Amino acid sequence: MGTIVVGYVPKSEGRAALRRAAEEAQLRKMRLVVVNSHRGGREFDRDDAIESESQLEEVRSMLNAAGVEHEVRQLVRGLDPADDLVNVANEVNADIIVIGLRRRSPVGKLILGSNAQRVLLDAPCPVLAVKATED
Repeated sequence: MGTIVVGYVPKSEGRAALRRAAEEAQLRKMRLVVVNSHRGGREFDRDDAIESESQLEEVRSMLNAAGVEHEVRQLVRGLDPADDLVNVANEVNADIIVIGLRRRSPVGKLILGSNAQRVLLDAPCPVLAVKATED
């Protein structure tokens, strides 16, 4: 059984990536590893951790209802989300990484987004970038 790693944030781009990754996991009969990454520090306190865990519980419920074999990881290790995704993909020998992208301003289009660009360049496997839709 192969493994799909998906970067998840509770925003439209994260939900789009999660939906697509779950669809791929069902189609390919693969395991899904959901990665929610935070740098930590003063910007991520106890209340943030509780809220994040509540959001991830919703993710678990959705994946359970869909019958997707999964693991959810909340990482607070001081690393950039791109580093966490690439490290987890290496650790689990991922077959594919799924990331979400949001609509960017004209200037923002010149750079894809530092995390997305780093995942695309450093990933040990193919990367599927999913465009966020309004939900």
